[in-house]
Amino acid sequence: MTQTIAPRFRTLVLLLLAAACALLAGAGPASAHAALTGSDPQQGAVVDRTPAQVSLTFSESVSVDDDSLRVLDPKGKRVDVGSPSGTGGTTYSVKLHAGLPDGTYTVTYQVVSADSHPVAGAYTFSVGAPSDTTVSAAPQAAGGGFVGGLYGVGRYVSYTGFAVLVGGAAFVLACWPRGSGVRVVQRVVVSGWLALTAATLLLLLLRGSYTGSGKLGDVFDLNLLGEVLQTKTGAALVSRLLLLAAAALFVAVLFGAYDKREDEEKRDLTFGLAVGGTVVAAGLAATWAMSEHASVGLQAGLAMPADVVHLIAVATWLGGLTALLAALYRAPADTPVPADAVHRFSRLAFGSVIALVVTGTYQSWRQLGSWTAFTDTRYGQLLLLKIALVAVLVGIAYLSRRWTAQLAQATAAGVVRQREKGERQGKQEKRDKAEKAPVGASAARKNGKAAASGNGTASGRGKTSGTDAKAGSAKGAGSGSGSAKKSGASNGSGTSQRAAQLARQRAAVDAARQRRQRDADPNRFGLRRSVLAEAGVAVVLLAVTTVLTQTEPGRTEEEAKATGASSSATAPTPTTGAVTLDMPFDTGSQNGRGVLRVELDPARTGANDLHLYVERLDGTAFDIPEVKVALTQKAKSIGPLPVAPDHITTGHWSASGVQIPIAGDWEVAVTVRTSDIDQVTVSKNAQIG
Repeated sequence: MTQTIAPRFRTLVLLLLAAACALLAGAGPASAHAALTGSDPQQGAVVDRTPAQVSLTFSESVSVDDDSLRVLDPKGKRVDVGSPSGTGGTTYSVKLHAGLPDGTYTVTYQVVSADSHPVAGAYTFSVGAPSDTTVSAAPQAAGGGFVGGLYGVGRYVSYTGFAVLVGGAAFVLACWPRGSGVRVVQRVVVSGWLALTAATLLLLLLRGSYTGSGKLGDVFDLNLLGEVLQTKTGAALVSRLLLLAAAALFVAVLFGAYDKREDEEKRDLTFGLAVGGTVVAAGLAATWAMSEHASVGLQAGLAMPADVVHLIAVATWLGGLTALLAALYRAPADTPVPADAVHRFSRLAFGSVIALVVTGTYQSWRQLGSWTAFTDTRYGQLLLLKIALVAVLVGIAYLSRRWTAQLAQATAAGVVRQREKGERQGKQEKRDKAEKAPVGASAARKNGKAAASGNGTASGRGKTSGTDAKAGSAKGAGSGSGSAKKSGASNGSGTSQRAAQLARQRAAVDAARQRRQRDADPNRFGLRRSVLAEAGVAVVLLAVTTVLTQTEPGRTEEEAKATGASSSATAPTPTTGAVTLDMPFDTGSQNGRGVLRVELDPARTGANDLHLYVERLDGTAFDIPEVKVALTQKAKSIGPLPVAPDHITTGHWSASGVQIPIAGDWEVAVTVRTSDIDQVTVSKNAQIG
């Protein structure tokens, strides 16, 4: 039965691992904690003269470099001067060249938020009047591409390695001290250390490219690596490597000196290893807490210790589960995991779950801030998925506890049966001795009498036979000594090799028999199956957690939405239809009289379509040599903003993408030229927005 069901669960774990990889691959570019909340000039604004600088304001503190803020002209050429300068860590500005020509300019930014994630985006503003531009103002993808995918895999491996290292060591110290001598448990813990070390080195090398160009060739740029080491995230990664050196010493003692001690001596060393291991584990967890979401935002001083406790609780539960699973499947038959060790781990995991619930509830409140954020933000949706997976794990763990209880009862019953069997065998041996004692005494008396009556004859025979025996033995020694000397050397080595081979075969047979007996236990088999299911769900849970740490918290996302809503609420409600203005004109020439009809659609802030029609007094369309349009808002001293419409057909001119920066009462002025010297300007006001 073990041979048919166990592969199914291995397949389940592989499928769950594939699902975890799919989650990591589909995570996309990292969303960040910081968000752009303001800019000067504003997005889509049309200014009458070149601004001295462009300023950007973010919701959280960010870090920038020389190329973090760029301003590009319509042809894609940079027009900013010098490096960005900041005030307070949330607002940064870059100076512009003086006297820029009219047109649309694109502002691009790529910064790193205080919680280590890259933030990128772009927007446009215009000087004088909008124009065509070759630069795309679509939001840039920060932290994406091949390098971003590698960085996400590195984060997942680092979380997994931390859990296996810390949880496996805790399982040995707190639950199964004899497990320090089991090879498979040693491999699990050492593999966790190796995975965390390799992933940390990978993240350190990828960090510069991940937050910058995104090019794989920049991974080995030493100058870029030097800049990374000066950042908060770089310092955290270096600190993690130093702590991993201390963790290596801890692992060496755990599987070296600790394993060689007797049980009484192990108790004295356990306390020291537990204290030292806890300090190292807390330090490793702090390298995440001090550089990511917990380090910024609301109540950072309380959030970082809570995050450390949360990470250690996750590692103790899931890493200990991994060590238990490996021991249940791969431990030697003569060193099975005892029921009391599984019971102790069950209690340890239960305490970890309580710590997860307390710290997770606090983190959810801190990162979401409202119930609606659970469903309206991506962070909240991922958090709901994580909660569901934890609930599934707790349910499977409950089944494991039941199997553990049944295994403990079966073990106790077996010990009692073995003791009773030993007692029965002892009583039976005593009865057998008591029954055989009289028979043995009478036989001895009879033998004594026979020996006394036949003493003379027996002694005579004994002498004769003794002499013959000596002669025979002498002959045998003489004839056999030569052959013994010749064959002794060759037979000795062959016999020892054969004996060693037989001993190995007997040991293998005994191990297989003990393994069959162990696997035949339905309670142990059920425990193995439930623990394997727990480990499979834990694989996906770690993947969701990794994606969650790269996602913008729901509180920040909702605050950004609220900021946008409040800024739009201060403006008048935009109209939904076009505005039509009819303006008669007369240039004084023979054919200089007619009517202008101007249409603005949708007549609100932002981009609009302008259509201009020229008709005679009888309503027929006709062409004129030149027509110009200008928009002015005198209350705000904005404009005139020139618009140069294109001739479409007889009596029809059009312009698209006409930018109106703010709502209000706008004057629409049209200049009409009907000859080389005859022209006139007429105007009319329209409510825009």
